[in-house]
Amino acid sequence: MDPHVSTALDTSGEGALGARGKLTPQAPLAPLVWFKSGGAAEWLFEPKDLADLQDFLRQLDPAVPVMALGLGSNMIVRDGGVPGVVVRLGKAFAQVRRLDEVTLECGGGASGILVSSTARDAGIAGVEFLRSIPGTVGGFVRMNGGAYGGEVKDILVDCDVVLRSGELVTLDNADLGYTYRHSQLPEGAIVVAARFKGRSGEPAAIQAEMDRISASREASQPLRSKTGGSTFKNPQGHKAWELVDRAGCRGLTLGGAQVSEKHTNFLINTGAATSAEIEALGEDVRRRVKDISGVELEWEIQRVGTK
Repeated sequence: MDPHVSTALDTSGEGALGARGKLTPQAPLAPLVWFKSGGAAEWLFEPKDLADLQDFLRQLDPAVPVMALGLGSNMIVRDGGVPGVVVRLGKAFAQVRRLDEVTLECGGGASGILVSSTARDAGIAGVEFLRSIPGTVGGFVRMNGGAYGGEVKDILVDCDVVLRSGELVTLDNADLGYTYRHSQLPEGAIVVAARFKGRSGEPAAIQAEMDRISASREASQPLRSKTGGSTFKNPQGHKAWELVDRAGCRGLTLGGAQVSEKHTNFLINTGAATSAEIEALGEDVRRRVKDISGVELEWEIQRVGTK
């Protein structure tokens, strides 16, 4: 165990650093991520509320790494587990409410489905694409999540972030330096809330667009599988799935990991794949694509922890 963590936290996980939320040592992460693989978090912290999160981080040794975990949809947790503290936001951070005619305030732990459904009920269009991203607001903001022609940078007004120091700050859209599937959110910072601005719309038309997106996903993506969503970023002027397909990787396997037959930019855990197998298959795909097309694919899926 990391000495910084073990000296900073009460090994019982109860009341450490004055935490009022749930603190679990050596918490298995595989059940919490879509791939259903990987090791444990050295510590998993589920804060009771915002003040609890701030107090915890403020008192935690600054050398201890901190990582936020949402729905675990866009992530490979390596088999050696994640050192330091993994923070998972629960119900206290999952609220969504209308601020005005076209703006929603969303907790960092709120799902894309909840945000888009609340927007529909409020007659706010322009955020339907969040229906198709299996994650939480915190992850959307960090990764500039996007699909079906929309990106978070198009709708984000600002966000509330707890820095590694425990300080709460509000960052404007421009502060995040958004590019494709990337932001300049500070290391160890946790998004606890965000304001999204859409436009006025009719609930029925919004629902129709959400249905269209849902049907398109169902038809083209392996939604019933243990997967991690889009594996590689689309290179400039290319679609990642086409490059993977052209390199002959459709259905390619390594151990229990497989390139999806249905959508070649998805990797699948067919049964008991290790995270090492999933990641190694991804690297093999990258090599094959580079050899065939000369294009270097970049990972979109986060890979965290130790091998």
